[in-house]
Amino acid sequence: MPKTKDAEMQEFEAALLRSVDQALRGEYAAVHTPPQIAARKRGRPAGTVKTGAKVSTTIRFDPDLLAALKATGAGWQTRVNEVLREAVRRGKLTA
Repeated sequence: MPKTKDAEMQEFEAALLRSVDQALRGEYAAVHTPPQIAARKRGRPAGTVKTGAKVSTTIRFDPDLLAALKATGAGWQTRVNEVLREAVRRGKLTA
C-alpha cells in the first residue's frame, strides 16, 4: 500500500533530523558556522594543488581532427598530452 503524504513527510522530517544530528556530531561532514564560512578565502585550500600541475590553455584544431580525437572517448586530452610529450622526448618537437 502506498504511503500517504503525511507518512512521507514524517519519514522525511525524521531522516532530516537524523542527518542534522549526524552532522553536528561530525560523523559525516563538518558543520561550518557563518563566521567560519565568511573567513574562508577564495580559491582552493592551501596545499591542495600539486606542484607541477597542468596548465589550462586554448588550442585550435581543425574540426575533423578534433572530432577524431574526441571519438577516441573519455581521456582524449590526456592521450594528446602523452603523444606530444613522447614527440618532445624523441626530439620530434623541441621544448
